[in-house]
Amino acid sequence: MSVRTEPAVTAPAGAISDELLARLRTVPILADVPEEEVRCLYGGTERTLSEGDYLAHQGDAPRYFWFLLNGELRILHTMPDGTVQHVATAPAGTALGEMPLLSNIPYGADYRASEVCDLLEFDEQRFWRLMTDCPSIRKAVLGNMALRFQKFQSVVVQQEKMASLGTLAAGLMHELNNPGAAAVRAAAQLRENLMRMHRLTAKFSKSCLTEDQRHCIFELQERAFSQEKPLHMNSLEQSDAEEKLTEWLETASVEDAWKLAPTLVSIGITAGELECAREEFPGSIFSDALNWLEALVSSIQLVSTIEESIGRVSTLVKAVKSYAYEGKGSKQSVDINESIHATFIILAHKFREKQAVVEKDLAPNLPQLQCECSGLNQIWTNLLDNAIDAIPQGGTVRIRTWMDEINQAPAAGAPIKGSRRFLCITIADNGAGIPLESQAHIFDPFYTTKPVGVGTGLGLGIVQRIVDQYGGTITFSSEPGATEFRVRLPLDRS
Repeated sequence: MSVRTEPAVTAPAGAISDELLARLRTVPILADVPEEEVRCLYGGTERTLSEGDYLAHQGDAPRYFWFLLNGELRILHTMPDGTVQHVATAPAGTALGEMPLLSNIPYGADYRASEVCDLLEFDEQRFWRLMTDCPSIRKAVLGNMALRFQKFQSVVVQQEKMASLGTLAAGLMHELNNPGAAAVRAAAQLRENLMRMHRLTAKFSKSCLTEDQRHCIFELQERAFSQEKPLHMNSLEQSDAEEKLTEWLETASVEDAWKLAPTLVSIGITAGELECAREEFPGSIFSDALNWLEALVSSIQLVSTIEESIGRVSTLVKAVKSYAYEGKGSKQSVDINESIHATFIILAHKFREKQAVVEKDLAPNLPQLQCECSGLNQIWTNLLDNAIDAIPQGGTVRIRTWMDEINQAPAAGAPIKGSRRFLCITIADNGAGIPLESQAHIFDPFYTTKPVGVGTGLGLGIVQRIVDQYGGTITFSSEPGATEFRVRLPLDRS
């Protein structure tokens, strides 16, 4: 990285010279400014930068406004992970520095000369004199700032979309991988079970089974079908039952007793229920009968596993479609609870990694939000993602939805407006909280309290923009152990 150097200073300007006037006339934003008002640009300081010099550094307090008369500046933004991103190039004729001064925010990037540059510099006091005393200059500067802000906003929006896409893709891969892998494992095990049952059935067919033996097998089969899903037992109960049944099976000389016991216990079969089979099937045929029963029970459970896995994939696809297409196209009706639920599915892997406790209080039968703008799901994605990052391992995230009705006081002499209905959403966590000195800046672009490489500083700014598009508000309160964001969206946009 280049060593920081101070720009070379030439001579302060007094009354503007004809030569400087001619150079200023080449600045695009001054093209339509009358000559007498261009002469209003007296009191500036002509500066020269050598190649590699820095005009301003990211994070510095705003102090100057410049016209780049000659040369070229590179605008470089340092990302949270330390990488430097080339944002834009400022050619000769560019006016820059007005946005930080007008908005009173630090420089968002480094300004570095890529060749020898000549500039006309105005300090903060002289800049405000220009804005006060020179209407045409003020109009040109504000128009240039508005244009630059639009470009900046489009870049930020695109970056946030890419960040959201990354979160979505990561969540999608995690969520698809789990049920997909489970279904593959279950299908492979089901194939083995079917082959094992085929071999045992062929073996039985070569034996002359009595009527009592066939009846016993039928009863065991009916017992297996009566309990499709495993019983819910705590670990201690399950371990004791498996150990007891394993001992009984080993006493009965059953092969692979330790493999059969967990499956049989999962549907509640006890040693007492197997006594009839032990009496009807003497010798090794009893072991074959129990292996056949275990394969049948296991197969039923594996089919359930495959069904659940496919159902999980279908639910995920539905949630992703809802997430991706929400608010696009013509006016739509959006169910807030469904929108939040889809986002929970997308971020489920992050909740699991943190072992988070999720407390939901979603009001039933909420009116649907009529909207034409998109991005509602980005609100929940960013707020929930921030909450997950903030909480400790095993922390708690709480979300609540409800409808609020507020009576509006009419203006003097105006007809009574009645009440307005709002959909209210709060997302809270028990993390460390937002530092007091950071709370005034959390909605600023590129401002983040997260560690380097974790946060981009874009999310909450985008959230605020989307809430504004919906005509709503977003507020927050934060202290150690309790941070809560509150979103209010009007049902009536009028």
